[in-house]
Amino acid sequence: MRVLAIDTALGACSACIWQAGDEEPMAVESIAMERGHAEALLPLIDRVASQVERGFKSLDRVAVTVGPGSYTGLRVGISAARGIGLAAGIPVVGVATLSAFIAPLMAGQERRGLFTAAIDAKHGHIYIQAIAPGGRAIIPPSLLSFRDALRLLGSGPILVTGSAAAMLAAEARIHGIEARIADVSPFPNITWVARLGALADPNQALPKPLYLREADAKPQSGARIARQ
Repeated sequence: MRVLAIDTALGACSACIWQAGDEEPMAVESIAMERGHAEALLPLIDRVASQVERGFKSLDRVAVTVGPGSYTGLRVGISAARGIGLAAGIPVVGVATLSAFIAPLMAGQERRGLFTAAIDAKHGHIYIQAIAPGGRAIIPPSLLSFRDALRLLGSGPILVTGSAAAMLAAEARIHGIEARIADVSPFPNITWVARLGALADPNQALPKPLYLREADAKPQSGARIARQ
């Protein structure tokens, strides 16, 4: 299976083409950016596809991060993935951003502690997911305060990754919980988005945004014109 993976959920615009069974992607490009995903993504995907023989025609599937992440970034990535899937006549699957962070930890050699992914959600909150070494979900993808997250993590230890890894580890240590930082990348490894996308069931892993919080912008209902 050959997968085109796309990630615009957080602080990067990334894409790769990965062949199942390979260690490294056939082509990959990632640009760190907080804004401008809409302008950067399609040219980036074109550059990645041009490095692979038969380009888009060689693809079997498209995988895209579906959140949590920025509202604009998610819409850009998912729209592009759906468009490519429709044009190529291939399935499009969604990959949760936290799962993409946590997958390399679970594939590693470390088996002591909870595999934890944490993304800075601002205002004293984090997006978090935690999985025990046996695969049991300790915290499903959630938006939590640091205090509530630590309460659910229990006595630890934790192995943490993601943009809020350092902050969560510091809070954990203050509360006597052993915490080790695996990675503090502000965005997931795009190759792991492809790997998870290859394993996903297209009937279940739909390319729909995973929003864990409401939009900051609210309708101005007080200024709304009354209907006649």
